[in-house]
Amino acid sequence: MSVSTNDLKNGMTLELDGTLFQVIEFQHVKPGKGGAFVRTKLRNVKTGAVADKTFNAGVKVGLAIVERKEMQYLYADGSDLVFMNLRTYEQVHVPGDIVGEATRYMTEGGQATVALHQGVPISVDLPASMTLAVAQTDPATKGDTRTNALKPATLETGTVVQVPLFVEEGDRVKVDTRSGEYIERVKA
Repeated sequence: MSVSTNDLKNGMTLELDGTLFQVIEFQHVKPGKGGAFVRTKLRNVKTGAVADKTFNAGVKVGLAIVERKEMQYLYADGSDLVFMNLRTYEQVHVPGDIVGEATRYMTEGGQATVALHQGVPISVDLPASMTLAVAQTDPATKGDTRTNALKPATLETGTVVQVPLFVEEGDRVKVDTRSGEYIERVKA
């Protein structure tokens, strides 16, 4: 299947020379003389490397059909993570290197979007924020009321984030999965 470079959109997955690339951004350019062209920024789905590529306007490029499915994380199986399709209950083994940084926030029963190309997992996307329990942190020092003071806290997944002094072990906190930053304490 192919698509014209005039119809590119952010998030599209292209197949170029047997390699999958996701469109991060694109810009149509019409110079004063010469033909129009499309300047793109593409992320290699397998390696994560970002490259700039320029296409002539109207050229056909390969469009990869990628299915995105809501799945539930079940358990780790060696270096793979096992996810279950919430509609069909089918289980999919996703290699740890494809899950990448998302493993820092994955807890059993947590949900993620798994992207599949021809039935093969190519990426795992988490929601923008996740709520996780604080497994270990130092208690707040009595009388320490500095505003914006932070301390390290180890979450149930083993990831360490900086949290305000009032956060205690056992608290649940919302964390931004893109930056790894504390958002707020969640009331039980």
